[in-house]
Formats: sequence, C-alpha cells, structure tokens
Amino acid sequence: MTEYDGAAAGPADSQDRETRPTRRPARPRMAAAAPAAAPGDPAPVPLLGVSPAEAAILASGIPVEAREMPALIRRVERRMPADAMTIRAALIETRRRGWVSRLNDLANRAGRIWVRRNETEAAAAAIAVLEPDDTTLVEALDAAVASRLRGLGPTPEAALEAIAAEMLEANGSALSADRHAALARDVAAGFGLAGDAEVDFLDRMGAIEARRRRDARDAEAASRAKRREEVQRLRDWERSLVDFRALPGLLGATDKEVLKWIGGGLIPVARRIPARGNGQEKWEFDPSEITALRANIPAWRETDTRETRKRPGNPAAPALKLGRGANAAVARVAALDRYAGHFATARALNRRITLVTGPTNSGKSHTALDRLATSDSGMALAPLRLLAHEFREALASRGVAASLSTGEERMPVPGSRHLAATVEMCPFHNPVDVAMIDEAQMLGDRDRGAAWTAAIMGAPAREVFVLGAPECATLVRRIARLCDDDMDEVKLERKNPLTAARAPVGLGDLRTGDALVAFSRRDVLDLRAELVKRGKRVAVVYGALSPEVRRAEAARFRNGDADVIVATDAIGMGLNLPIRRVVFSTLRKFDGESRRELNSQEVKQIGGRAGRFGQHEEGVVSVLAGGGSPDFIRLMLNAAPGVPEDLRPQVQPDADIVAAVAAEINSDSLFGVLARIKRAVLRTDDPNYRLADMTQAMAVATAVDGVAGLTLLDRWTYALCPVDERDNGVSRLARWAIEHGAGRPVPPPMAGRLPAPERAAREELERAEKVHKRLVAWRWLALRFERAYPERAEAEAETTRLDRWIEDVLRQQRRSKLIA
Repeated sequence: MTEYDGAAAGPADSQDRETRPTRRPARPRMAAAAPAAAPGDPAPVPLLGVSPAEAAILASGIPVEAREMPALIRRVERRMPADAMTIRAALIETRRRGWVSRLNDLANRAGRIWVRRNETEAAAAAIAVLEPDDTTLVEALDAAVASRLRGLGPTPEAALEAIAAEMLEANGSALSADRHAALARDVAAGFGLAGDAEVDFLDRMGAIEARRRRDARDAEAASRAKRREEVQRLRDWERSLVDFRALPGLLGATDKEVLKWIGGGLIPVARRIPARGNGQEKWEFDPSEITALRANIPAWRETDTRETRKRPGNPAAPALKLGRGANAAVARVAALDRYAGHFATARALNRRITLVTGPTNSGKSHTALDRLATSDSGMALAPLRLLAHEFREALASRGVAASLSTGEERMPVPGSRHLAATVEMCPFHNPVDVAMIDEAQMLGDRDRGAAWTAAIMGAPAREVFVLGAPECATLVRRIARLCDDDMDEVKLERKNPLTAARAPVGLGDLRTGDALVAFSRRDVLDLRAELVKRGKRVAVVYGALSPEVRRAEAARFRNGDADVIVATDAIGMGLNLPIRRVVFSTLRKFDGESRRELNSQEVKQIGGRAGRFGQHEEGVVSVLAGGGSPDFIRLMLNAAPGVPEDLRPQVQPDADIVAAVAAEINSDSLFGVLARIKRAVLRTDDPNYRLADMTQAMAVATAVDGVAGLTLLDRWTYALCPVDERDNGVSRLARWAIEHGAGRPVPPPMAGRLPAPERAAREELERAEKVHKRLVAWRWLALRFERAYPERAEAEAETTRLDRWIEDVLRQQRRSKLIA
C-alpha cells in the first residue's frame, strides 16, 4: 500500500485490498519519517515545519496514509504527549469509519438486511488491529448482531419471530425463504445453538415459515377470488340496469303513471348518475325489482294518487314486494337513511339534549361533570383514552366511583352506576340518567365523525350533555331534529381574555410557561433538540406517545421540571396545562391530503390552551419568527364560528347492519357486503345523512376476506381495529387473522432489549413508539378474541415497560444521540 512516507506496499498490505477503501498516493513531503526511538534514547528532535502531533506520528514509525493524516493529527493533538500506543489507538479510531462502510457492504452482499448501522459501528469499535481482513470484520459483526438478537426475546424462537416481524414492518413484505433461513442461522448462532440443536431449530423454523407462506398464499388467493366474484356481481348488476324508457314496457303502464309512481316513492331508483354540467341526474332502475312490482299495479291504480297514496311502510299503503338481494331491499334492511331508529333504547326514552358550546377554557366540562356527579347513574364519553381517564378521576374527586371502558382496557368498579369511556365504547343498551359527550366538533372528522353521530343519537340517557366548540352547533341541532329530541343550548364565554401577540417570537425568546406547537413528530424533536442546546428544560407531547407518557410529560411541565413544552396539535385536546403563551412554529400543516393554512377552529382550539384560568390573567398566542404572521392569528381568533361544508351527520354500518346486508345478498364476503352498502344503502343526495369514509375498512376486508376459520362478523371486527396504514397495519392484521383463523395463538409484539435511555438514538425511540402502537391494536383485539390473543398480561407488561422507557428517554435533557 502507499504509505505516508512514500514507501512501496509490502506483500502483507497487498494481500486483500478489498478490505479497505481505495487509497490515493501520498503527496511528497519535505520531511521523512524519523526512526522510532528505542527505550532510553533521548526524545526525537521535532521536524521543522510540522506540529508536535505530526512529529510524534512520524516518529512512531507507524505507517499512515496521506489522506488519514489530517484526522489523525487532530486526534493526537488532543492526547499529547503521545507515545506509539496512543498513536496506534488514534489511528484505529480514524479508520473505523471506513470499516463501518466495509461492514455495511459485506452485510448487504450477504443479504443480511436485518443488520443495523449501530451494529456495524459496534463491530468496528470492537476491532483492535490496524489492518483487519474481511474475516475479522465479519466475526466482529457477528458478535454485535448476536448480542442484539439475544435481546429480542428469551428464546431463539421468540427472537426469530421478533426480527422477522420487524423486517416485514420495515420493508412492507416478508423476507424471502432464503433470507429467512439465513436469519434463522444468525439467530441460532446468536443463542449458541450448535450440532443437533441447531439443525432441529432450523428445521422447525423452516417448517413454520413454509406453513405461514402457504397459509398467506391461500388466504390471498381466496380473498382475490371473493373480490373478483363480488366485483363481477356488481358489474353484472350495473349492466342489467335500464333507464326510464324501459319501465312502461316492464310494468304495462303509461309514461305518466310511471312518473307518478316514481315521484311517490313506489318505484325504487337503483342508481342516480349525475350529468355533467347541467346539475341533472340520470336515473337507472333494476329490472328485477321493477318486474316484482307488477302485482302492485292494480292497487296503485285504484288509489287516489293525489290524496291517499302514502309511502311504503305505512300500513295504509300497498306494500312494496322487492326481490331478494335487490338494491332497494338492501337499502331497506340496512336502514341507514333512518339511522336514528337503530338506537331503540334511546328512542324509547324521553330524551333532552343540552348543547354546551364555548371556546377552550370556558368551563364546559366542569358544568357537565357537576351534573353527572349528582345523578344516580351516568356516562362520560371522551374522544381520547387519556380524557376518559381524566373524566374518571374528575368524578372520583366529586365522590363518584366510575368504571372505565376504552378500546384496549376495562376497569370495572363493582356496584358503580357511572362509566367513563371513549366515544366508540358507548353502551347503547344500558339506560342511565345523564350522559356527557365531549368534543362534539369531532362530528366533522373524516375518520371518527360517525362515532360521534352514533353516540349523540344513541346515548341511552334522559339528559344528554353535548359539549363542543361553537362550530358543532349546526350539526348537533340537526341530530336532535332527526331524533325528535328536545334541545336546549348553553353558550359559555372564555373566563379570561385570549389575545394575539403583536410580533413573532424568536426561538431564543421562549420563556418558562411557553408551549411551542409544531405539526409533526420530526419537527417536535428537532425543536426540542435546539431548545435543549440553548439550556432549556423541555417536555414534549405528540400523537405517537401513549396517554401515560403524555401525562408524564405534561406533569413535568406542570410541576416546573420543564420550562417549555413542545407539542403537536395533540395538545389541543385532553391536557390541562398551566400554559402562559402558545407559540405556533408554523401556521401551515399537512392534513393527510395537502399542506394548508390552519383554520380558525384549529387556531382557537390550540391557541386557547394559553392562559389557564386561575393561573394567568390572560392567554397569549404568537408565532415563531419565520413561521407566519401574527396578523393571521389575530384574524383567526376573531373569526366567527364556521359552518360545516356538509350539514349531514356521518353514519356507518355496525355489526347488525353488516349481518343483515350479508343475509339479504346471500354473501359471506365482507368486501362484497361493504361494497354493496357503499353502492346501495345511502344515496349520495340523501337529505339527512352521509356515509362515512370506509376506505380503511374496505382495505382490511380485502386483506382478511379469504382467511379460513373466521366468520363474517369476526372479519368485520378486524376491519374496525385501530391500525396505522402507514405502518403496514393492514398487512399485520391479515397475518394475525390467519393465525387466529387457524386456531393458533397470536403472540403480542415485543420490543426486545432497549438501550439505556441516555444512549437512545431517535430511530430507536421511533421503533419503540411503533411497537407500542402495535400493542394497542393487539390489546384491542385481545378484548374481543380472548382465546386467539391470550397473553394479555405479557402485553400489558410490555406496554408498561415501553411507556417507562420512552418517558425516561424524553426526560433526558442533555445533548445526546436522540437530539443531536
């Protein structure tokens, strides 16, 4: 190799040039390397024109490449005086970066995609020779990988399961058979398996993986077949439709009679196709439905169409006899256009709705909780698990013990007649005296709005308190009319003023009691890092954190252990904090579809967290320098409450509706049932309701429809499970469903060994958060399928462990890998 002093490469250096990056020839130097000093010799005389560190390097006699010399000099300068051993150690540190690159390349060539960079860095750090060959590098990497694999589970089987699932999550697809076998060999080596034990492990794991692949292929093929069948059925039905001109012939009636009967609702319209440009519609009819109506025509003709004929369903009107599976029959059994009628218990009560509207910090919850605490029985429905816990604690502080019910946990209190729950867990068949439903502006939420429609319509209480921002009033009034419920309105004002700052705030001007709001996890952690560098103690809150960690971070800020809290818009719901000033880092956000300006409700909801009553005389809302204009904030704070673009509440099918539609169309396909509901059950121009977005439910239905061993309603339950599609949640549900259907227990996700919180990198924090989110879905399913998801205690213990670790990581206030 070409050395720093210009000597030619020797045989030992040229035997394996691939072990190191390509080296460039050194530039000639005026001074040659001085011979190494023998013990007892006087110290070498420094060479002219070189620094003491460079002179020590030259005097050591250790061969150094020209390109390595600048970095080596810097390292040696920090260790002066330096002997040959010190220089050798510094040279090893200098070369480690190249070794890491070589290790990454070797791992990639071997197809070991489960190797992480921190493992190649650990392997490079473990090497103590100046010129390691590939064998030495790989041995060090094997040791680092083995250490990690042993930390992923108590047994090699558990570790293999964990790392294979991690690879699937990271890549969106399972490892190939060859790579899975290579991974199994790595796991076996990591756990010290050898001889017959290794062969047995590899054989068993290979057989399990082959079976899983076969089951997945079979389920996917069955799902595709069902989907093709249902799509073809829908296409055939659509092709069979006829327009108005065919009706007189099918019914043996005149055009005028047919028009009257359509107008009177006696002839069902199968499909309405909006015409472009003129606002009109093309109506199409199902000939099988029309033919089935011929027997009704004599009775229709005898009826005075102007005065006595009434709509179907009235005993005085001739009954519509629709063919089985006909579109109108599907719509009739689903009855989403008569959605309020689904809640028989609520309709049997003489309900009165009290709508309490007001901005943040106006005392809405306090008013309703006081009334709830004085009732003999009641329920408090919250948008978040965190808020459900807070409502339970608020009732306890008023002397009322309440049970708790959320998607993934139950905490019953024997003898209690009060309940705190998330909105989706509303018990529709247990009458109570008082119900409280918070954050009613969520009626307009694309993903969860239908849950608020169901809760407000179906809460089985004589008194129903609906709380929300003023923007929700229009939709709540419409729901009250659809339910034929009496309604009162109470409008509250903010208890102290909320003002917009006159000028933007610099990052260095943030003070104790400020909340800095960003709109992504990345931005929150970046801003936290910058503030920590400036000496601030920082708490953080964002959506990926569990309720327990959010509460812990909020407590740090509330107790004075943190000066500033940096949060996403998750701070706008469910956390009562002593915030003096809210500072937006930006006035634009990505809402899942596009990047847009904040609307007035968002500015009021988030900014309204400033100036907690009783702790601050006023609240101040500002923006970070470069993030927008304070004038925009002032405009949004003073804007009148907005009116929703669509005034119809969202509705969605439940298990009863899914079962009824499946029976009507004689199909066991969940995809087919949901597709028919989407097409036929609720017209797009229905005056009262609109169908909620079912995109994710349809995606899950497509993935699990072919799973053997699961009933239609089992698959519908999977479609309701809260998962993140961006985290491969749908494919994960399908894998779990396959194990469930085959009668095999589904193990909970595990995070394995976690680094010390002070050494955690940001990617390790994100991985822990993802595992926690997957545990939420697993625990949600465990409450509904106890036999398929039996390890609830283990899942809860892992959830608690992750909560504590994440909390400890976020508590670190020094500059570390997490915040670097």
